[in-house]
Amino acid sequence: MARISEELGIQVITLYTWRKIWRLQAEVVPASEKAHDGWSAADKFTLVLETAGFNATELSAYCRERGLLSDQVSRWRQAAQDANAKPVLSMAEQKELEKRRGQDQCEIKVG
Repeated sequence: MARISEELGIQVITLYTWRKIWRLQAEVVPASEKAHDGWSAADKFTLVLETAGFNATELSAYCRERGLLSDQVSRWRQAAQDANAKPVLSMAEQKELEKRRGQDQCEIKVG
């Protein structure tokens, strides 16, 4: 906030007040002063939901207002969509799984 205050010539307390007002109005703003990649998962998900019906022009305007890139929102949207996806096994994990399955089948035949 201090950096933004200095760059824009706006007092820090004013920036904090604005952020508080935006939050009370259900606007999405970062929970901390960290970079946008430091946003909480809840903030990112809220932003994804808020922008779900936006066309490219609306999304660009929304992102400009918040200092975001539309690519960031796209990545966050994809992460939200993939959150419940079936995990993909690596080659090593796949081989280990096949090895265990073979061992289990041998035990079943012997037993």
